[in-house]
Amino acid sequence: MAREMERLGLPTVIFSAIPAIPIAFRASRVIPVKAIRHPLGDPERPPERERQLRREMVEAALTALQTD
Repeated sequence: MAREMERLGLPTVIFSAIPAIPIAFRASRVIPVKAIRHPLGDPERPPERERQLRREMVEAALTALQTD
């Protein structure tokens, strides 16, 4: 799906707990995450630290979107 969106000119980023899978399908922008059940967070962290983690992941995605 990401490749089709890229083909249409829409840049995409994939967050994946198993980054080898989207890479095998030639996804161009893949960001590894901690766990399948919590891809954009870590419920074991205090709320402030989890919020910071989420912010860092979103910033990484925005940076990835700016690359070719």
